[in-house]
Parts: sequence; structure tokens; C-alpha cells
Amino acid sequence: MCRLLCQSDLEGLLSMEEVIGILDKTYQGMGEGTVVNPAKGTLDLGESGTFPPYRADINSMPAYVGWVDTAGIKWAGGWMDNPSQGLPYVSAIIVLVNPRNGIFTGVMDGTLITNLRTGAQTAVALKYLYPGRQSLTVGLFGAGVQGRTQTRAISSLFSIEELRVYDTSMKAAEQFAEEMRGNVAGEILLCESPEQAAQGDAVITVTHAKDGFFRKEWFAPGTVLFPMGSYKECQDEALLSADFIVVDHVEQCLHRGALKSLADAGVITRDHIDATLGDLASGKKRINHSPASRTLCIPIGTGAMDVAVASIALQKAEEAGVGNTFDFAR
Repeated sequence: MCRLLCQSDLEGLLSMEEVIGILDKTYQGMGEGTVVNPAKGTLDLGESGTFPPYRADINSMPAYVGWVDTAGIKWAGGWMDNPSQGLPYVSAIIVLVNPRNGIFTGVMDGTLITNLRTGAQTAVALKYLYPGRQSLTVGLFGAGVQGRTQTRAISSLFSIEELRVYDTSMKAAEQFAEEMRGNVAGEILLCESPEQAAQGDAVITVTHAKDGFFRKEWFAPGTVLFPMGSYKECQDEALLSADFIVVDHVEQCLHRGALKSLADAGVITRDHIDATLGDLASGKKRINHSPASRTLCIPIGTGAMDVAVASIALQKAEEAGVGNTFDFAR
């Protein structure tokens, strides 16, 4: 029987600390070769063209994760016009399958898991880029859902001594600060201009920007920069000033997101990638980030993380009797 889980079923099944642990173990598997993760496939529904006219795209993200012995796929996309209609920007579903016999074991909402694992990706990366550190300062662009999960995840591993936040809506930034005060040990500073937020041990952009607003002069030595958006948040000059480049999936990061235009032009190739998060988590490589270096880290998101988190959520749901079951083969 296949278990069906809606978003409310999933809420409370996994803590952020558990999600971070799941991702860490899955990155280790990627480094050790026990994860199979093809690059995302994208169906353009008008996000970059005129037809269909829906200003959206949707990604297929399949993976097999060895340590949970589960295969699956996330079908997830973003609809630019949804927020103005009172609908969520992200729509996602995850399907899990028993790799030994092809029996579907779980179908569940993918939006909550996407939000949790996106924040957890940054926290796991920081664990390896700042080994031994217990506190950090953070600059954050974007005070939405992703900004919140980034903050929650980082605060699960580090004490945030200062959090600088910039959003195009000051009202959104103020609401963010009110909700996140319990997660931040130090002060939350609301920035009136974007350059004021470009300060911290980690600077994170979680926006829908396509104009490359983050400038080279903002990328200060000693910073780890995380351009997490799906489009173009950083000027090419800023990206090229990095001393180290770390990604989660080489092929994927060269064909979408921050590095796409540079890769398309042949300016950045896989030879310019210093390490993957799998390399770091498995101990195969180490990045010697220092107060004098600029490190670019791009965990663009992989199906393996979704499948791993969904697999553990499914186990917990079965133990607790949460959700419903359905026999697709009847």
C-alpha cells in the first residue's frame, strides 16, 4: 500500500536538526558514490518564453539514495503570479518507490520538505566551511519562507551573533525579524539598502532576482556567499572574484542558477569547481576558507535530498499511523 501524506501530516514529523542530519548523511553518500542523482529536467511553462503563458517552470528531480535504499522523484515548480492570487509560489509533490520491486510506497506534499532541506543545505555547507566554529554573523537577502528556513537551520548548528536582513519590502523584513528573534542570539538589523546586508561570515541570497543585483565590491574577503535563487542574483564579476567554488551537483550548477551564463559562455567549466558538498562531507576534500578568501557555495538543490528526507518522514508517518493509504495497483 502507498501512504499519502499532505502538508499538515508532515508538519511535526521532522525537526530541523533531523533534516540537517539526513542531508549530511546524504551528502556523504554522494561523495562515496552510493547516491544516484541525475541533473534536474525542466519544463518551461512560460517562465523564460511566451508560450505557454503561465510565467512558471517545473522541475523533475529523480534520485536513488543508498543509505535509505529508496528511489523517488520530486516534481516541483514555481509560479510567479501565484502570490498575487493568494496562492503559494512553490508547488511540489514527492513520489517514493521501492527500488527492488517498483511498488510505490509514498506520495506526499513536497513544498514543506523543499523549504526545510533548502535551509538545511546551507547549514551543512557551513559546518564544513567553518569547521569548529560555534558562532557566525549572517547577511540575508530575502525575508520570505526561505529566509526563515535558512535562519532556523543555521541557528540549529551555530549561534547567530548578528543577522543583517534586506528585503524589497520593509514590512516583510519587520515581520521576519519579529518571528525570528527566538532563533537569533544576537541582534537582527533591518537594512535600508542592499549593500548594508552584504556583511557576514555567510551572506545568503534567497530571492527571485534576475538582474544580478549583488555586486563584486560587496563580496568581501572572509565571506562565504550563497546565491540560492534559481535565476541571476549576482553579477558575473562577483562570482569570478571567488577564490573557491563549492557546489552540490557539478552538472546541474553549470546549467542553471548563478553559474549558468558563465558556463554557457565557457568562462567557468567543471575544472573551476574546487569541491562538491559530497567531497567535503565524505572527507575527500577540504576547503581552506580564511579571513582573506572569498568562497562561493552553490547548493542549488538535488532530488537526493528530497528523497532522503521524504523517506525518513514516511518511516515516521508509518510508525505514527499518520496519513492515508491507497493501493494504486488494485
